[in-house]
Amino acid sequence: MTDHDQDTLAELSTLSCCDISDALDRLGIRGQCLGIRPLAPASRFAGRAYTVRYGPAGTAPGTVGDYIDDLPPGTVVCLDNQGRTDATVWGDLLTSTAARNGLAGTVIDGVCRDISRALELDYPIFGRGNWMRTGKDRVQVESLEAPVTIGGVRVQTGDWLVGDQDGVVAVPGSRVGVVVEAAREIHAAEEQIRRALAKGASLKAARAVVGYHSLQAHR
Repeated sequence: MTDHDQDTLAELSTLSCCDISDALDRLGIRGQCLGIRPLAPASRFAGRAYTVRYGPAGTAPGTVGDYIDDLPPGTVVCLDNQGRTDATVWGDLLTSTAARNGLAGTVIDGVCRDISRALELDYPIFGRGNWMRTGKDRVQVESLEAPVTIGGVRVQTGDWLVGDQDGVVAVPGSRVGVVVEAAREIHAAEEQIRRALAKGASLKAARAVVGYHSLQAHR
């Protein structure tokens, strides 16, 4: 990871998905991944995406992928299983390998299984839920490092993903600087409101000082 990436990661790690979502709205970027939730409520991650797209298995079923061994620490595994909930693409062996190798987390437009291992290792997994049915001979890898769709959002390898209790947001790699800047401004304004409320101000007055109702307005 470059020094610039380290700085970006540090910035994103101080921001919530809500902060980033509001910044995305201001900038007209669609990055809120609908329906993608944490397996464990306290989970959080930030990092660059590595994308994998799955499709239905062929008559001679293909592989579900051994990509995991080649990913550097800090990577977010981003799996597009087209929202399927009847066949998994992630289980305990992948969780164990990802945690051992220092990956940041896994995001699935679909489901996972073997959640006890993820909870035991405190490894962040975000998706549409969990079910026990294997994806072997049901799905296969269609592409690696090609654009995928996660919760209705286009994600490419190298984009930034952040996940917390409120879900997952995706930030295009080319726009991350302006998104962070806007998110920091929004976060600071809301912190100012919270401090004013703690001192007894009315919500209306506290919001008015920072122009709350225009913070997320498209600019």
